[in-house]
Amino acid sequence: MSKHSNTNAANWCGTTILAVHKNGKTVIAGDGQVSIGSTVIKGNAQKVRKLGTSGQVITGFAGATADAMALFERLETKLEQYPTQLARACVELAKDWRTDRYMRRLEAMLIVANSETVLILTGVGDVLEPEHGVAAIGSGGNFAQAAARALFDYEDDAEVIARKAMEIAAEICVYTNSNFTIETLKRDT
Repeated sequence: MSKHSNTNAANWCGTTILAVHKNGKTVIAGDGQVSIGSTVIKGNAQKVRKLGTSGQVITGFAGATADAMALFERLETKLEQYPTQLARACVELAKDWRTDRYMRRLEAMLIVANSETVLILTGVGDVLEPEHGVAAIGSGGNFAQAAARALFDYEDDAEVIARKAMEIAAEICVYTNSNFTIETLKRDT
């Protein structure tokens, strides 16, 4: 990926990560393509994973892989400190990300979710909760988000929405493939 300032994080290319929260189910889906410029380097990367000891948090990343791995480690530490407070753990990570000299250079964005909440984290200190239960990042994020929003009122299953929306994004965005990793959490009833 090309060099960008973390203030330009929304413009990073190379992936699509989509989160859908509906009817007590939260899904994060990500494609597997890794590109450098116009060259596909790998097609089966896993950019979505479960975090925490109980696996009750899922996250996906767009941006530099090593930077995202560093953020995952920091997020896991925050989740250990605040195990039942996802928003607080994310806010604490965002504060560190903005103020720590090393972390300010990290070039990635994250979508973080549990069975109740979906959040987008950026290196400029944003911790954003989507308004309509759908969030997306990466170069194909706008395509996936638009497709998911269009499907949201017509499909009851969050995973079906995410899968169909990712397929649409993969057909449109040259930096997105159809080799998806999908993680799902269900709210305890």
